[in-house]
Amino acid sequence: MMGSKLFTAAVTAVGAFRTRSSSRRRSFSSSTNTGRKPRIASPKKLTTPSISNPKDVEKGDTVDGIEWADEQKQVLAQVRCGSSVFITGSAGSGKTLLLQHIIGVLEQVHGPQKVFVTASTGVAACAIRGQTLHSFAAIGFGKADRDTLVDRVLLNNSATKRWKKVKALVIDEVSMVDAEMFENLEFIARQVKSSNKVWGGIQLVVSGDFFQLPPITSQYGKQFAFEADCWDATFDAQVELKKIFRQSDPRLIKLLDGMRKGKGDSEDLEVLKQSCLLSEPDSSVVRLYPRIEDVKRVNNERMESLGEQVFMYKAIDGGIDGFKRGIVADQLEICRGARVMLIKNLDTKSQLCNGATGTVTGFFLAKQNSSLGEYLPLVRFDSGIQMIIEPERWEIVEGGKVVAWREQIPLILAWALSVHKCQGMTLDTLHTDLSRAFGYGMVYVALSRVRSLEGLSLSGFNPFKIKAHPKVVHFYEQLGSNKLLKDEEDR
Repeated sequence: MMGSKLFTAAVTAVGAFRTRSSSRRRSFSSSTNTGRKPRIASPKKLTTPSISNPKDVEKGDTVDGIEWADEQKQVLAQVRCGSSVFITGSAGSGKTLLLQHIIGVLEQVHGPQKVFVTASTGVAACAIRGQTLHSFAAIGFGKADRDTLVDRVLLNNSATKRWKKVKALVIDEVSMVDAEMFENLEFIARQVKSSNKVWGGIQLVVSGDFFQLPPITSQYGKQFAFEADCWDATFDAQVELKKIFRQSDPRLIKLLDGMRKGKGDSEDLEVLKQSCLLSEPDSSVVRLYPRIEDVKRVNNERMESLGEQVFMYKAIDGGIDGFKRGIVADQLEICRGARVMLIKNLDTKSQLCNGATGTVTGFFLAKQNSSLGEYLPLVRFDSGIQMIIEPERWEIVEGGKVVAWREQIPLILAWALSVHKCQGMTLDTLHTDLSRAFGYGMVYVALSRVRSLEGLSLSGFNPFKIKAHPKVVHFYEQLGSNKLLKDEEDR
């Protein structure tokens, strides 16, 4: 609470907020089709169309007017030939730029309506103008047996049409997708498309760096997507990009390459030591923290310092209480001048999607039920677009029924961000406090967000927290240069 400055704009009735997005809302109970389709057998390897020899495609230094590195041209050639490709590489190696170009190539080959672009996180989805993988798949959190997940899709008319229509599927930030999710999606694709080809014949383009943050799963059994039974059968090519574009400083590039693999020599550690600050960084610098409680503390302190009237939005809930945990915060407090991040897709074509950041510039009386005194925030996003943000609805569906839902303003404060939330971002300046860093890949992800050493400041650095998962190290050792592309007879 912010004392006498607190202005409460709590939502008090469901009918008060029937927003423009209500027509887009879908639940799995919207279809009367409850019958099960016959299950398709285990996947067979998809035969890649032989349009031409990929090695003979894309001669010269440039492709489509862009100067690409050799391995990037190799990927483009594979994609044009209809191959399914896994693209990996360190942070800043141009994966996102290449992926954006590949999306255009896929749309030329299959048509824009049959290409679906997804990512495991909202921030990554925003960068490639896509949607989250969970949103595309329409299987909730995906924690159910495979037959139940297939039925969830079949009971959702729009999801079923989507799965049947898709010819090419892009998945970015695959490091946050666990093996079970990857296997389940492959199974769903075969069932909905009534095909025994791997992924139902869908051309897959998958990108990510497994040295970055891992999926949140049980520590036992298969964890990473590359451990999925269908992983090797899925891809005709697995290519690691070597050239670094985000950073130009050879010292930083060398340092990050060591951090990525869980190593750091004395020279690297000395460079990081010089980045450690004895005083507080400038207040305009974005702060990254490993733990969410530190993020909340900093955001609240920054908002308090503005001295502006604070607006509080209390969510409307329905359904079973036990299912609401983790949907979205039950209370949001923001003010004019607050840095915020969107936490739900509003208009992906305009980049108003989960992960978009901006600044609150004012508050306006809601058009509906204005007699209740409800004000909505106006946000100028970093893309330049301004929009009044209205409440959105989140639903939890089990067994084809909505068991819980929550309506809330889809924003969070964003002066400080968690390391998890910032994966995929590029920042000119940042301060990261690593005193409470934990888990594999966290130090590497935090440090690799910045463009230069001059823009980096640290506190709480501990070299023993530089970790790479042994399974990931082994996976990349197997991705040697002689194993990046399958032999022609295997494709």
